Amino acid sequence: MNWEQLLSLKRSGDNNKRIRKEQDETRLGFEVDYDRIIFSSEFRSLQDKTQVIPLSETDFVHTRLTHSLEVSVVGRSLGRLVGKKLLEKHPHLKSVHGYQANDFGAIVAAAALAHDIGNPPFGHSGEKAIGEFFINGEGQKYKSELSSKEYQDLCDFEGNANGFKILTQSRAGRSGGLRLSYATLGAFTKYPKESLPKKPTKHIADKKYGFFQSEKKAFEDVSNELGLIKRSDADMNYARHPLAYLVEAADDICYTIIDFEDGINLGLIQEEFALEYLINIVRDKIKTENYYALNTKEDRVSYLRALAIGTLINEAVEIFMKHEEDILNGLFDSALLDKSKYEAQINDIIKISIEKIYQSTEVVDKEIAGYGVINTLLSTYTSAVNNCFNNTASNYDKLILKGLPDSINTSDTSMYNRLSSVCYYVSLLSDSKAILDYKKIKGISF
Repeated sequence: MNWEQLLSLKRSGDNNKRIRKEQDETRLGFEVDYDRIIFSSEFRSLQDKTQVIPLSETDFVHTRLTHSLEVSVVGRSLGRLVGKKLLEKHPHLKSVHGYQANDFGAIVAAAALAHDIGNPPFGHSGEKAIGEFFINGEGQKYKSELSSKEYQDLCDFEGNANGFKILTQSRAGRSGGLRLSYATLGAFTKYPKESLPKKPTKHIADKKYGFFQSEKKAFEDVSNELGLIKRSDADMNYARHPLAYLVEAADDICYTIIDFEDGINLGLIQEEFALEYLINIVRDKIKTENYYALNTKEDRVSYLRALAIGTLINEAVEIFMKHEEDILNGLFDSALLDKSKYEAQINDIIKISIEKIYQSTEVVDKEIAGYGVINTLLSTYTSAVNNCFNNTASNYDKLILKGLPDSINTSDTSMYNRLSSVCYYVSLLSDSKAILDYKKIKGISF
């Protein structure tokens, strides 16, 4: 892969592949992508989607929206720092093509901003709940009418693939989705493969999948434009866009450190115990006189959190540049932070976060409720849509359909497309809207 091609500004529908500016001279190149994402309705809904604690009633716990904003800030720093070093190493990128370090920062920031845009209600348990509906629930009955890959898309419903769908799916008045640059779409796609085969290797890019069958052609267009390396001739399985490693690192840094901070502030993790873990990362940079001058737990944690994030950003940049050649050749097979000298400390933090936060009673209880909500919505909506297609809709089915958007095409001859449209609709619901729809269906709310 080569950087000139990987930095393509082409957008869906463009004839000129690499124009340097949009119509507005104040927003250069890739900065337009960030603006289009942040003004989208799908991004706004993240303000009411779970990050750590579902439906938390406290005012300082992160939602998907605040998490995504923080990941984008870290991603921008990573991109700019790497961009500066790449321009020093490959000066023609600046002298011939006019790229700046800020271009790299803008691409990573935009992709990082959108990295969770496809997540359904109730966090990762929402993804599992959709999958369970088709694996063990009523959705099993549709298996015979789907191809193996179509069925796998539903059984392993994936927020990353759903995000690619949101960013690229044409809709009324908007051809090509948000019309993001192909460079940003490439950086967004951490798992550039289909749902099958599952994890054919231990390569980090095979951990999950990045696009549904419905967006297969869209991803093929992106990969061809960017010159991504095809890792398998039999299936659509590609090497990552190099900047996807930075998007992943930004997310890894934020959820490792900031989710941990939430757990401390919620009292789920004892302060003395927790601070020791953070200090292990920043021991060489901490200024003891500044630290001991802080009077509150929140201030002490905040100080260590900022140092830890800065430390891990610099570490990720060094690792990326050290392995740039392997990354460009599609040979780098792990996350950047898996190569970090702080890997043991990071794993210690993640381990205690799993035990004390992600598996806490408050989280588990609300995830159980979330399963029930999503199962009810899928059962009701898929039945109504398919009964309508088969001309067997009851009056109740017709009432349900009146409450669904026009984007759910009840006349589509493809079972996959009908089921996918229902899953897509449910995935866009905020936690609160999903609960409201559930109560309406159950007749316990008016």
